[in-house]
Amino acid sequence: MKPYGKGAEKMERTSLSYTEDFRKNRGHLLKTLCAVYKGSYGKIFLSSVCFAIKHSPCWILPILTSNLINLASSGTQADRQKIIINAAAFALLLVLNIPFNYLHVHFYASSIRDAEAGLRLALVTKIQQLSIAYHKHTQNGRIQAKLMRDVEQFQTLSEQLFVNALMFILTIIVTIAVTLSKSRIVFAFFLIAVPVAVTVTMLFRKKIRRKNKDFRGEMETAGAKMIEMVELVPVARAHALENWEIKRISKQIENVKSKGYSMDTFQALFGSVSWLVFQLLQVSCLIFSAVLAFKRLIPVGDVVLYQSYFSTIVGSISAVIGLIPIIAKGLESLSSIGELLLENDIENNTGKIRLEKLSGEYDFKNVSFHYGDKPDRDILRDFTLHISEGETVALVGESGAGKSTALNLVIGFDLPTSGALTIDGTDIKNIDLRSYRSFIGVVPQSPIIFNGTIKENITYGLKNVSKEDFDAVIKAALLEELIAELPDGENTVLTEHGSNLSGGQRQRISIARALIRNPRVIVLDEATSALDSVSEKKIQTAVENLTKDRTTFIVAHRLSTVKNADKIAVVKDGCCVECGTYDELMQKQGEFYKFKQLQS
Repeated sequence: MKPYGKGAEKMERTSLSYTEDFRKNRGHLLKTLCAVYKGSYGKIFLSSVCFAIKHSPCWILPILTSNLINLASSGTQADRQKIIINAAAFALLLVLNIPFNYLHVHFYASSIRDAEAGLRLALVTKIQQLSIAYHKHTQNGRIQAKLMRDVEQFQTLSEQLFVNALMFILTIIVTIAVTLSKSRIVFAFFLIAVPVAVTVTMLFRKKIRRKNKDFRGEMETAGAKMIEMVELVPVARAHALENWEIKRISKQIENVKSKGYSMDTFQALFGSVSWLVFQLLQVSCLIFSAVLAFKRLIPVGDVVLYQSYFSTIVGSISAVIGLIPIIAKGLESLSSIGELLLENDIENNTGKIRLEKLSGEYDFKNVSFHYGDKPDRDILRDFTLHISEGETVALVGESGAGKSTALNLVIGFDLPTSGALTIDGTDIKNIDLRSYRSFIGVVPQSPIIFNGTIKENITYGLKNVSKEDFDAVIKAALLEELIAELPDGENTVLTEHGSNLSGGQRQRISIARALIRNPRVIVLDEATSALDSVSEKKIQTAVENLTKDRTTFIVAHRLSTVKNADKIAVVKDGCCVECGTYDELMQKQGEFYKFKQLQS
C-alpha cells in the first residue's frame, strides 16, 4: 500500500525536462516558448502548411481581381477564357478551405493542449517537490495563480501565435514575392511604409510589458488575499470584523483596479496612435499606386492588387499590434511559470538511499535547527534524544519550546542545520525521504479534510484496501457510530474542510487515515486536542493498542494523555532538559513536575 512508485518517477522526469528548458533559456522568453513545444515541431510544421493552403484565397483574390480587371479591359475571346479559368481555380481553393482548416486546427490544437498539460504537470510535480518551508512562506493564492491563470495565459498566447502571427508571417512573404515580381517601385514604397508601422509598435512594447507585469503581480497578491479572506470568514464573523475585512480587501481591489485601468488606458492610446498611422499609410499607398497607373507604369487593375496587399499588410500589423498585450501577458505568465519551476528550495532525493524497511530507531545527536531566513535564532539547540524501536516517546513543554519542530525533523519536513538525526543508524540527510515516509503515519494538529467521501479521505493515496482492514481502522478510530448515523455511511460526501463534521470527528478521520497505512512509525501532533474527554479516553486506548511494537512520537499539552508513554522528553528553549517515564519525572520533581503542577 505504498503510494510512491513509477508514476511519481515519470512525473519527476517530466518536471525536470521542463525545468531544464526554462533554466537553459533563462532570460530568453521566446527561446523558452520554443523549447516548451519541443517534440511538437512536426505538428507545428504541418499546421503551418495546412494554414497556408486554407488561407491562400485571401492572397490570391487580389491577384484574381487585378487579372479580371485587366482581362475585362482588353475584351478579346482568349481573355474571356482566361477569366473562366481564373474563376474555376479560385473556386477550387475555396472548397479546399474546409478540410485544410480542420487539419490546421487539429495539428495546432493538439500541440497547444500537449504543452498546456505538460506545463501544468510540471508545476504540480514541482509543487510536490518544494520544501515544506517554501509552502509555509508562500501564499497559496500565488501558487494557484501560476498553476491556473498563468498556464491559461500561455495557452491564449499560443493560440494567437498559431493563427494571427502565422498569418502575418505568411502575408509578408507572399506580399514581398508578388510585389517584387510585379513592380520594384511599389516594393520600394512598401519597404519605406512598413517599417514606419513596425517602429510605432516598438515604441510602445516595453512599457506595455512593464504594465502587464505590474498588473499580474497585483492580481497574484489579490488572489492570495481573497483566499485568505474566505478562510477567515468564521473568525471575522465571530469578532464582528466583517466591515474591517471588507475595508482591508477593498484596498487590494482598488490597487488591482488602478493597475488595470493604467494598463487599459495605455493600450487604448497605443491602439489609437497605431490606427491613425496605418490609415495615413493606407491612403498614401492608394494615391501612390493611382499615380503610377495614371502614368501607365502599372496596369489599372494592379492598383486594386497593391491596395489590397497593402491593406492586408497593415491589417496584419494591426492584428499583431492588437496581440501585443496578449503576447506581453503570455510571456509574462511564462516568466511567472519559470519562477516556480526554477525555485531551488526543493526536497532533493536524487541518488539517496531508498528504504525497503523501517525498524524505527531514532537518535538525535546534538541537533540544532534554524530557518534559513533567521540563522541567529535556533528553534532547537543541542537537542539530544534516543528512541528505541517500538518505543512511545512523548514530547512535552510550553508552546514555542520546539516540540513540533522536532516532529518536523522526524517526518523530514526540515533537516538539522547542525548535529545529526539518524534513523536505524542512517543519517536522515542520506535517505530518500519519499521511501521513508511510506512507512510512517502522521496525524497533524489541525485535521485536513478534502471534498470527497469519508472512505476516500481515509484511504487517500492507497489502492486495493480490503474491507476487513478498512472496518478494523473504522473501529479503532471510533468512527462506527458516526458512519452508522449517516445516510450513505462511509460513502457520505464531506464538504470542503469537513465543515459538516465536528472537530472531534474530523480528527478521528485523520487518525484513521494514518492508521490504515499500517505504519512502522506513528507521529501524533496534538492528535487528541479537538476531542472531548470521553472520546479522548477511548481514542487514547485505541491508539495505545495500535501503537504496540511501533515507534510512536506524541506531542501533547494535556499531560494526562502521555502518562503511559515509554519515555517522556521535556523540551524547553529548544533543548531536551529531562527524559524518563512519567513516574520517574514526577519523583524527580524537575521541569516536568512543575509543568504538571501548573496544569493541575
